[in-house]
Amino acid sequence: MKPFAYVRAESVEEAADAYAAHPGARYLGGGTNLVDLMKLGVEEPATLVDVSRLPLDTVEELPDGSVRVGATVRNSDLAAHPAVRDRYPVLSQALLAGASGQLRNVATTGGNLLQRTRCPYFQDVDKPCNKRSPGSGCGARDGVHRDHAVLGHSEQCIATHPSDMAVALAALDARVELYGRDGRRSVPVAEFHRLPGDRPEQDTEIGPGELVTGVLLPASTSGLPSAYRKARDRASYAFALASVAAVLDVADGVVRHAGIAFGGLAHRPWRARRAEAALLGAAPTRAAFEHAVDLELEAARPLRDNAYKVPLARGLAIDVLGRLAPPAVT
Repeated sequence: MKPFAYVRAESVEEAADAYAAHPGARYLGGGTNLVDLMKLGVEEPATLVDVSRLPLDTVEELPDGSVRVGATVRNSDLAAHPAVRDRYPVLSQALLAGASGQLRNVATTGGNLLQRTRCPYFQDVDKPCNKRSPGSGCGARDGVHRDHAVLGHSEQCIATHPSDMAVALAALDARVELYGRDGRRSVPVAEFHRLPGDRPEQDTEIGPGELVTGVLLPASTSGLPSAYRKARDRASYAFALASVAAVLDVADGVVRHAGIAFGGLAHRPWRARRAEAALLGAAPTRAAFEHAVDLELEAARPLRDNAYKVPLARGLAIDVLGRLAPPAVT
């Protein structure tokens, strides 16, 4: 472990100022990802700005029916919160599918969104990785890539995003709230993470020194039928080979709203816009679900060893959508 300075922030303003004052700084929340990367030598921050004690640890139900989740709310607390369990079950299910109970007790909402890929080439400083060391190459492309991306990847990077929570948030039309020295702003979760392109080292649209302060769960998807399903190599403590989060609103025999996102398939949670558009106004039948999902997965470009992900994701999505549809029409 290399030496580093430590600053404990008491407010978001103080955190942003401390970050700006210390070149090479990183924000520290639960530390479940950052500390691991420091031990591996992937991250070498000169200063850690501790934001774990900021007053961002509450889940607040707002008058308009939306719910604001503070950035330091622990994953286990968020999954168990009555407003989340009752009104956004897909989010609770996704959180409980991630990591272990011990890690969920420490990991934060903001940290979950900002966690970095678990690609073994990224985590091994002796291997080439454009995300860790731009221009060094992508070792996974011709190496071991069974777990890697089939959608949206580039010649520079084929890594996948590891979060379960972010997939559910994308399907729910949630927004990430940010604070920086230039003020506050919010970004849709579905647009917060980037595809790799020729800059795979940039994971998100967050600006230099900006801090995630919370997530807003909209009233528009509150109470709608929703679910999350994940396929993995073992039943617990494993990252998704493929996963799907879906929100479905059916009225008068047709789909009025569909929110669908895939995990484990791309560099970010993959919002299935083509599938959603195909379902709007359609009867929620198995045939309609199959057609919509197939339209979405036409964009898949599997590599040598991960083509299995396409039928796996297809089966998960059709199953979840079928379970959310009214029984009489499936």
